[in-house]
Amino acid sequence: MHAINKGCDNLPTGPDNTHVIVFANEKGGTGKSTTAVHVAIALAVRGARVACLDLDHRQRTMGRYLDNRTESVRRLGSELAIPRYRTAHEDFEQAYQEMLEGADFLVIDTPGRDDPYARAAATRADTLVTPMNDSFVDFDLIGQVHPETFKVTRPSFYSELIWDARKARAKADGSTIDWVVLRNRLQHIEARNMRRVSDALDQLSKRVGFRVIPGLGERVIYRELFPSGLTMLDAKEFGAMGLGHVAARQELREMMAGLSLPEPALPHVA
Repeated sequence: MHAINKGCDNLPTGPDNTHVIVFANEKGGTGKSTTAVHVAIALAVRGARVACLDLDHRQRTMGRYLDNRTESVRRLGSELAIPRYRTAHEDFEQAYQEMLEGADFLVIDTPGRDDPYARAAATRADTLVTPMNDSFVDFDLIGQVHPETFKVTRPSFYSELIWDARKARAKADGSTIDWVVLRNRLQHIEARNMRRVSDALDQLSKRVGFRVIPGLGERVIYRELFPSGLTMLDAKEFGAMGLGHVAARQELREMMAGLSLPEPALPHVA
């Protein structure tokens, strides 16, 4: 990503009753799309009206995941929660406005590369989620460390980008962007490296203002769910659940709690 688009004084934002969650990371392989789908389904299962917008028109992982889920509903006759969803790129602004309509939450999945529409989406976020693996390769996206002491030396360009996005949003409507760094795939990281990354995240979070929460583990089950479009919340479709399934569901619960998303407004009763 490069500089936030100029001319953000009249930045369009969502209506007060729609909470916009943007998943953004310029690196691939962090579990971004898988996490975005699980968050969207978790919200829909709670009864929220959820819309999803996939801005990665090349990979279209979120869109294909939900396509597979729609096909599973047709094939199995299951009653699974499915958010409204579409893919957009050059038509981002039109798609964004359309998907806001009637939604309690709009979940946006962005490409794992520099993209002007990902930058635009970042400025619209109420919650901005940056998934990362516990490695200094991934940490380098948001900050740089000393090669011997592993102390943070400076924020990276992406952190500066989010800082600019926050300033643009505050100038546009006075609101703030809750930036959450999501630590995915923690289990198989060597303990000393895990502590070093954790310490570096703690240092950087105090400098640039993000929260750090645990995400989803590196589990084969997540990859196996993609062809059917199922999530860890679709227990009745699994039959017997193993310990891995139970642990993965707990991870999802803890992640949702950590995101601290607002509860959807209850429908008005006359």
